[in-house]
Amino acid sequence: MSDRPEWFAAKRYGIGAGLPIAWQGWAVLGVFLAVLGVAAWLFGKGDLRGLAIVIPAIIALFVVTAWTTRGGWRWRWGDPD
Repeated sequence: MSDRPEWFAAKRYGIGAGLPIAWQGWAVLGVFLAVLGVAAWLFGKGDLRGLAIVIPAIIALFVVTAWTTRGGWRWRWGDPD
């Protein structure tokens, strides 16, 4: 057992995180989707200023999910952990 929080399940195939497994993971996903929605609403389609909000939000989501995924991010071939 790791001393890191486990908010996301690991993907069965490939690398990365699956769906949230704790309320904190759902909160992170909800905040991310809210940020995307607000950026789309404020800047609309085709305005590059929205990227100044969206790109850091994506990077933050990747960092948080990589840190809090059960078993970490690594390549998986479908074998149960």
